[in-house]
Amino acid sequence: MNMNQLLRFTTAGSVDDGKSTLIGRLLYDSKSIFEDQLEAVTASSAKKGFDYVDLSLLTDGLKSEREQGITIDVAYRYFATPKRKFIIADTPGHIQYTRNMVTGASTANLALILIDARKGLIEQTFRHSFIASLLKIPHVIVCVNKMDLVNYDEAVFDKIVQDYKGFSSKLEVSDIQFVPISALNGDNVVNRSENMPWYQGATLLHMLESVHIESDYNHIDSRFPIQYVVRPQTNEHQDFRGYAGRVAGGIFRPGDEVLVLPSGFSSKIKTIEVNGEKLKEAFAPMSVIMTLEDEIDISRGDIISKPNNQPEVAQDIDVMLCWMNQRSVNLNSKFYVRHTTHETRGVLKEIQYKLDINSLQRVEGVEQLVMNDIARIKLRTAKPLSFDSYRKNRITGSLILVDEGTNETVAAGMIV
Repeated sequence: MNMNQLLRFTTAGSVDDGKSTLIGRLLYDSKSIFEDQLEAVTASSAKKGFDYVDLSLLTDGLKSEREQGITIDVAYRYFATPKRKFIIADTPGHIQYTRNMVTGASTANLALILIDARKGLIEQTFRHSFIASLLKIPHVIVCVNKMDLVNYDEAVFDKIVQDYKGFSSKLEVSDIQFVPISALNGDNVVNRSENMPWYQGATLLHMLESVHIESDYNHIDSRFPIQYVVRPQTNEHQDFRGYAGRVAGGIFRPGDEVLVLPSGFSSKIKTIEVNGEKLKEAFAPMSVIMTLEDEIDISRGDIISKPNNQPEVAQDIDVMLCWMNQRSVNLNSKFYVRHTTHETRGVLKEIQYKLDINSLQRVEGVEQLVMNDIARIKLRTAKPLSFDSYRKNRITGSLILVDEGTNETVAAGMIV
């Protein structure tokens, strides 16, 4: 599959800004729902006495789990148009769900931020935008929803755009687009709105289909974390030794000089293959098997890079951490640190500051972290990690902390 054809986007919104209706509208108008689902939703809407089809019912199937108090709450939806396939990570917007937002957004190319035209920018808008910027999501689309409730007034839209631009100049988001919509009536979601002739831009679906995502992957810094060493125990292949993994950055070609970390051994790439088929090159996010010219000792967790462009190697690591566990954490706590395909032990050495995620102020002198806290910390690992900053590479720049006793993932971190 051409990776350009898959867009992962995240949506976050507060309770009543129409997120479910918007996702329902995207699915409905792009014909990505099935007849039986539509019949069920139509019947259910009629039973509730609505004179329209309540599209939010399409996405609110999780309500029952929510009512039982089940906490994990990232719903993934899939839909496709002839131009692209889409994966939507839909997360609740409340502050107590910060960790869910971080989980849902961590692999996204794009964030959809919903604003209620009547309310303008609210605390949640700032928080969702900040998380999108923290996670270095390359593209943001700001949907100003419920335009029907402000009589499709251009001035209302313009003011929200100005306010948002003023605020977002402090964040690191390079590509921001704005679109005025009514998810309920379908204005500018999939079909162009007749009610807003003053808006000459693209519809939301057109933006999603055409946003340029090829350059979201780092094709400069070559990184290949080894997942698995392939040693087929058969007579014809008894000397074969391949290294399987997913390219995390850069471009690899047979004949390239490479360097293996942390050992520092060098060699050349002999072949690159997928399903027995030899390739001329491999780049992120392809999964391939590589063979090298020399027999060198390589194991899971090692990283293949280029001699003139290497990741950093260190045991003291600065991390922006989102604490995800109900139990709080103190200094000198120990964890397993999982980074790409590598696992080692680590210790929380220092909490430099915690971020107040609403005011973006730094809170210093913090002794412990509680669930949903985002903080800048120092981590000491037992073995050196080969890493990049998260800004440079979202794969080699991220890690998770796992509780040694329960094996739960307790935190996700971005290497500074």
